[in-house]
Amino acid sequence: MPTAVSPGLDAESLEEFISRSWDDDIVPQLVDYIRIPCKSPHFDADWAANGYMDAAVALAEQWSRAQDIPGLKIEVMRLEDRTPVIFFELAGDAPGTVLMYGHLDKQPEMTGWRDELGPWKPVLHEGKLYGRGGADDGYAIFASLLALSALKKQGVAHARIVGLIECCEESGSYDLPVYLDALRSRIGNVDLVIGLDSGCGNYEQLWMTTSLRGIAAGTLTVEVLNEGVHSGDASGVVPSSFRIARRLLDRIEDAITGRILPKEFNCDIPAERIEQAALAGETLGDSMLTRFPFAGGTQPMTRVHGEAALNRTWRPFLSIVGAEGLPAINDAGNVLRPHTALKLSLRIPPLVNGERATQDMKRILETDPPLGAKVTFEPDLAATGWHAPATAPWLKDVVNAASKQFYGKPAMMMGEGGTIPFMAILGESFPKAQFLITGVLGPKSNAHGPNEFLHIPYAKKLTACVAQVLGGYAGRAR
Repeated sequence: MPTAVSPGLDAESLEEFISRSWDDDIVPQLVDYIRIPCKSPHFDADWAANGYMDAAVALAEQWSRAQDIPGLKIEVMRLEDRTPVIFFELAGDAPGTVLMYGHLDKQPEMTGWRDELGPWKPVLHEGKLYGRGGADDGYAIFASLLALSALKKQGVAHARIVGLIECCEESGSYDLPVYLDALRSRIGNVDLVIGLDSGCGNYEQLWMTTSLRGIAAGTLTVEVLNEGVHSGDASGVVPSSFRIARRLLDRIEDAITGRILPKEFNCDIPAERIEQAALAGETLGDSMLTRFPFAGGTQPMTRVHGEAALNRTWRPFLSIVGAEGLPAINDAGNVLRPHTALKLSLRIPPLVNGERATQDMKRILETDPPLGAKVTFEPDLAATGWHAPATAPWLKDVVNAASKQFYGKPAMMMGEGGTIPFMAILGESFPKAQFLITGVLGPKSNAHGPNEFLHIPYAKKLTACVAQVLGGYAGRAR
């Protein structure tokens, strides 16, 4: 007898149809998509002239129009001096409106890819599709429309659907608010947001993202000389710019523990999120730690799994992601360098304002510089995180049922450590909506880094879960 996890839904037929469609149709599309170096505008200032973004949009648009989804309307919008978006709309036979989100722009190449792999070289190996952008998150538009197609084929009711696929997400989604304003009357009130641009703790169950950290980033520059001088002549008289930079960083970070010191960058963690982190840590165990490629005998900062979950989702931590003023080792002579510049990336808790945090960093670092050195901090990226509203019982139930049906395990809730500005934007735009934010970026998938991959078996089941949630929402709304 067919298993019904939503009114009128045959789960076995649904999963079979979705798996076949992924193999025969979506994977070949993603292979072509990975070949397109459609880097986000932040990484390709000439994106409009280069045409790669238009090529990715055209690929997704052509595939979308070819789908057998009666009544589906597809439109590519191009506002002046803005990256394009794909907007789709499908009338519903149940109350309410669901917004489905994804993006097509990509992170840059990055070094360190294995010899047989590359950012624009799609490689399918052991159920994983390697290459830049497939998992983050070019698959989103394909999975979203496939879930709708699966429901249509079974005649399962769904609410009105609108979709927004942007091309600026990896640059902070600065074009998204402009398009939301332009589309506001066409989108209307949104009751449920489904975003497929997040991660999963493992590949064994459905994961809901409940929070995202923000970011405060910029460049710290310490200048001590107008030009470099012989270190044998000057050291002991002229202070090292690197040593002063170290002292300034001590104002932000405890070098022993990594703890971020100023109260401006910390916040109280809600009790519910502490409980969820403990459960996620218990579920994931050591895999939460072993997912990272530690070198040599490097140890994690904590071995308490729940604390590791909170560290990467609700606590601030600092990374030095770039440097200038330091010559390559082969080119380094015995010169006391005139300056040191460090690119700082501070991940901040979901409840800390990103713009305010960057200004706090500037004040803390520039005030009273050691030995009167010339110190500047130039902010270049600020984003506030996101904290999900309380999950409605119906959504919790339908997500849990879908995870059990298609993965065989209950759904899990956990924050993510990255910054996804579109979530704060959508949260502000649709304050009464429920959110299912999920994705395929699990252990070792390495988005933004080398050897990024899309876990295809997991993505198939995730697509089935999305279909189930759409059907479950329609059943609840009716």
